[in-house]
Amino acid sequence: MPYLGKGTEFIRMMLTQVSKDMHEPLVPMLFPILGAHVSGAEFQHPSNVWMETCGMMANLVADSGCNKGQLNGWVEALCRDFRTHDNDELDKLVEWQRKVKTRAANKEKPMRPEVAFWFPPSDVTNAAYILNSMACEKLGGRTQYLNLPEVEMADRMCGGHKQVSQMIRNIYDRQRSGALRATADGVTGNPILRTNITISSTPFASRRFYRNDLYNGTFSRMVFSYKARTGRNGRIPRQGRYADDFLRQTDLYLERLAGCKGRFVIAPLNRLTDKLAEDMARLADLADDDLLWDMSKRSLVAAWKAGCLMWILNNQTWTRAMGDLVEWLVYHDIWSKMQIFADMLDKDAPTASQIQRRGPKNMLDSLPDTFSGAQLEALRLSMDKDKEGTNGQLRKWLTRKFITYSNQTGLYTKTDTYLKQKPQNG
Repeated sequence: MPYLGKGTEFIRMMLTQVSKDMHEPLVPMLFPILGAHVSGAEFQHPSNVWMETCGMMANLVADSGCNKGQLNGWVEALCRDFRTHDNDELDKLVEWQRKVKTRAANKEKPMRPEVAFWFPPSDVTNAAYILNSMACEKLGGRTQYLNLPEVEMADRMCGGHKQVSQMIRNIYDRQRSGALRATADGVTGNPILRTNITISSTPFASRRFYRNDLYNGTFSRMVFSYKARTGRNGRIPRQGRYADDFLRQTDLYLERLAGCKGRFVIAPLNRLTDKLAEDMARLADLADDDLLWDMSKRSLVAAWKAGCLMWILNNQTWTRAMGDLVEWLVYHDIWSKMQIFADMLDKDAPTASQIQRRGPKNMLDSLPDTFSGAQLEALRLSMDKDKEGTNGQLRKWLTRKFITYSNQTGLYTKTDTYLKQKPQNG
């Protein structure tokens, strides 16, 4: 993770409350929580599409006992206003239920009050989730936030595992739920799903949960943040105390998020996103990896939304340090996905022990500075890639000026530009 310089003070402040080993894994998890505090603001993406900061989903993956629970401290500290609001809403619901029970059978029952929970419980059912989405839409298009301590809880929220893929797509794309009946008593509706989600899970549970959704877009819509198992150092990780002074400081930043209304174009963030898209295309060409290119598209959108939130937190100004963190978020998401799912994404390697590769490999870096087409073909075959793609890959490298070709020798040579700016292996 890059140095958190000017403009990232809020993130530095949040990291004081978690142990050092959790700094990198937890930073990507922060943004879906923050995005739920913004309502009534849209930002113009480089594609010219106006986007909200809803639809942000992140999955923290680490082995059992590796401190994933520290995320809950952040959640409770940043969602105290959600809790206060929801307690008031719950009181309305309890009072309505009391009146319904005390009315005689021949008396007209009071109408159910319109209540919208901003922070529903993690065991929310699909019917309750859709009903709450309807209420959030009617009351101004509020984003609801869910924190799921186990990935399997998404099944209950989505109405079963077969519905998870479609629900995640609808949440990410801010689509309508497609539900005609939200509850058993006939409450109907088809609300726009404005939801942000954080999930915690082990590598085993993650692999089992997403195994059928690695190629249909569901997997790429979720940001992953992986923490590898560390050595046995015998030291208990220290967490923060979340003292009153700290909470008061967080409230000042959260007020900036809640007060952001209107439409905005963040020009330096959009320029950076365009550059990162080009970087991803270059890396995909170097690795001849379509999967890397496909995954990077949504990683870029998630990091761009995180940049929008940092811009708000920093009094609507942009800094280089914020840009560095946006760039890191893109690479960290892709790296995490490869650490967890690399063997499952390789259809010819059914188990993790059968694959050594952890991420796309820069194939040009594996060749000498001057090489022949036959050498690239042999490298492709050693990596289980077809030899028919050799000429196409050479053309891409020539177009991008990674290499030059000599008609006299029939050999390819890496350019000085490439050697000076050589991308690192994934």
